[in-house]
Amino acid sequence: MVQLSPTMPPMKSTNFFWAVIGDEATCKIYFDTLIKTIISVESADWVICNSSYDLEPGTFSLYPNFLSIGPLLATNRLGKSAGYFWSEDSTCLAWLDQQPTNSVIYVAFGSCTMFDQAQFEEVALGLELTNRPFMWVVRQDMIVDVDYAYPKGFKDRVHNRGLTVSWAPQQQVLSHPSVACFISHCGWNSTTEGVANGVPFICWPYFADQFANETYICDEWKVGLRLCKDESGIIRKEEINDKLEHLLGDKGYKERALNLQAKTMGSIRGGSSHKNFNKFVEWIKDI
Repeated sequence: MVQLSPTMPPMKSTNFFWAVIGDEATCKIYFDTLIKTIISVESADWVICNSSYDLEPGTFSLYPNFLSIGPLLATNRLGKSAGYFWSEDSTCLAWLDQQPTNSVIYVAFGSCTMFDQAQFEEVALGLELTNRPFMWVVRQDMIVDVDYAYPKGFKDRVHNRGLTVSWAPQQQVLSHPSVACFISHCGWNSTTEGVANGVPFICWPYFADQFANETYICDEWKVGLRLCKDESGIIRKEEINDKLEHLLGDKGYKERALNLQAKTMGSIRGGSSHKNFNKFVEWIKDI
């Protein structure tokens, strides 16, 4: 375990960005890229961050030239967002309208996460085991032959309460009143979007900063739970069901998520992020 400061959460060295990215050659490429990035950062007067002081006070206290001006969300801007990797299926919003308030398990693993057949089936069976409504984003490239990857009879058994889509308008989904929790890969965009909407997490990090984000979610903010692999490296359906039951059965997670939402969004509505942005603008004017 490595801790950069007593005010920052510890990190497992085996989860460092460059250590979980692929083979040894790929790891070296990422490590060298990070070194170059650090050198560039050291030459900067300010580093502008899509974060909030309330989310990472230890980090921003340790690095005073880092300015948090977030969370910056596409839904806070005028006009429509562009640049998505996949075409969104907005019909899922009508499906969410038909579900009870605070009932839907939203499952999305971002644009890069991949699964083998065994793990994909465990996700499906775990969602089935919950007996709760769920919405699962399944990219076409998430697994080989995605149309044939589901357990036999799965779609027939869950068709009354489960929806799978190839891509979703995530910020609109997370802000929907029917969504109860978010099973996430813990990418920073997904993390800030979940926090900004007061949604508790089930954490399933894959690589890069996602493990650090999981630590914040579970250990620092206490708005989520991590999943544990078995001895063969698989997260089993029972583990998925148990953690969901724990998360959704304890009102404390939702209460803490709503409190964190209020603090975080307050930072861009006159709070620390708003002040930091104005500080940066005044600094530009004085150059």
